[in-house]
Amino acid sequence: MSVTIQIPTALRAYSDGQGAVDVSGSTVGEALNALTSQHTGLANHLRTAEGKLRSFVNVYLNDEDIRYLDKEGTAVNDGDTLTIVPSIAGGR
Repeated sequence: MSVTIQIPTALRAYSDGQGAVDVSGSTVGEALNALTSQHTGLANHLRTAEGKLRSFVNVYLNDEDIRYLDKEGTAVNDGDTLTIVPSIAGGR
């Protein structure tokens, strides 16, 4: 399956400046692994040393938060879009 992953501006330095990357995979986890295989600098920003998705990284499959689906085991279809949204904290 070909899936497009939308890369947030803050992480584009690690994806050769690309705002979107097309990868293959049958699940969200496989697609994210394909992304970090192509752009190894992204791995540290998306996953912990144990390989788990970082708590401040939100991933959406076609506007659905994967935390409310089957997380990284969520199946993807050809043409789906994954969007990476890092949580932002701060301010007063």
